[in-house]
Amino acid sequence: MSFHADPRFFEAVGSLQATPETLAGLEEWRELEPQQQPTYTDPAELEAVRGELQTVPPLIFAGEADLLASRIAEASAGRAFILTGGDCAETFADAEADKIRRRIQTVLQMAAVLTYAGSVPVVKMGRMAGQFAKPRSSDVETREDVTLPSYRGDIVNGHEFTPEARRHDPNRLLQAYHVSASTLNLIRAFTQGGFADLRRVHDWNRGFLGSNPNYHRYEQIAREIDRALKFMAACGADFDALNSVEFFSAHEALLLEYERALTRIDSRTGNPYAVSGHFLWIGERTRDIDGAHVDFLSRVHNPIGVKLGPTTTKDDVLRLVDKLDPARTPGRLSFITRMGAGRIRETLPALLAEVGEELPQVTWVCDPMHGNTITAGNGFKTRRFEDVLEEVAGFFDAHAEAGTVPGGLHIELTGDDVTEVLGGGAEIDEEGLRRRYETLVDPRLNHDQSLEMAFQVAELLTQASKA
Repeated sequence: MSFHADPRFFEAVGSLQATPETLAGLEEWRELEPQQQPTYTDPAELEAVRGELQTVPPLIFAGEADLLASRIAEASAGRAFILTGGDCAETFADAEADKIRRRIQTVLQMAAVLTYAGSVPVVKMGRMAGQFAKPRSSDVETREDVTLPSYRGDIVNGHEFTPEARRHDPNRLLQAYHVSASTLNLIRAFTQGGFADLRRVHDWNRGFLGSNPNYHRYEQIAREIDRALKFMAACGADFDALNSVEFFSAHEALLLEYERALTRIDSRTGNPYAVSGHFLWIGERTRDIDGAHVDFLSRVHNPIGVKLGPTTTKDDVLRLVDKLDPARTPGRLSFITRMGAGRIRETLPALLAEVGEELPQVTWVCDPMHGNTITAGNGFKTRRFEDVLEEVAGFFDAHAEAGTVPGGLHIELTGDDVTEVLGGGAEIDEEGLRRRYETLVDPRLNHDQSLEMAFQVAELLTQASKA
């Protein structure tokens, strides 16, 4: 993670101020009936929390967001590849050092495979330090004869099925901020303090089970990286740049009270930035062109993404670009497609044929998770690993057909050996889901499945570079 804060961000004298029109625009979303928002019953309690969030230090800095935008711009041109990975919905309880370290290890290992086998720089982002909220299809959940509000993520309410836990509590916004701050501190330590040094690539596999073939494939690549580094050292190469990595935070900008309270004016430019995370995205359920989420994110200067499902039309895409990226700036806007394995080869090529050539500045990213959710015969919400891989393959094939650039991968994963997604090298079956099904919302790839995906994507990247 690149955390070299511009000291001018803190200047009070001589810094640029936002215009009254800019500040007024940041409140426009309140008049647009925002969807998927909590229902807070105590306005005074919410106002107190909002006031405190408006005064806390930023979690990220404007210059870091600008740096990420420049990295994403490289991906839009095919000179880099984006890897975004992390929890479907973070929980406060799981914000502990070992779990965070394992998630970072998994992303670093995937990035090493993609970089070495695909011969392309990898922009690393974590669904971390802010991914606490999830949209839900229903406002309520009923068990037997009891109906309570749905669980919307730890930033809104608790998972326990009681009236007290399921209350929409604005104080959780503050807790989310503090947990995000501590998570970012750990990420900084791991990525800037030598843990992520590429010369320690073998160490990233310690603590993981070694019985699966994917671990041996990874160790083979690690040995090849070692040999390459020793050759470079013999040639007198300077390895200072290998000591740390850039690692950026990303989350869905779902709760607009939280995002607005954590918006600051950059003293260099007078422009607003959401300082809750480097990269923010708009979900498939909240991307209404006239809706509150699109309006608000059109006004902040972070790099942003929009999830696109299988019903997306050319008009949808072009109107979103006009609203969110009117200047057509490379690195500003990413479209994250989530079509489903059964539909991507039909829907994405047609969409790219209509808009791809018009939008060379847009970065196209594949989310192969959300379009492939099923319910197993024993009631578990899951995904088939083969479907996930098929959507990734369809994504690359669609871009090859359209002559556009496959810019990245966006997946839900954990560094733990959970059993939430069917298949993979461990051949998890329906009964196997019972062993370690730990997610509170959506099923995630475990560490082994994540590595297996990295090898598959590396092959696709190699093929794309030769096309």
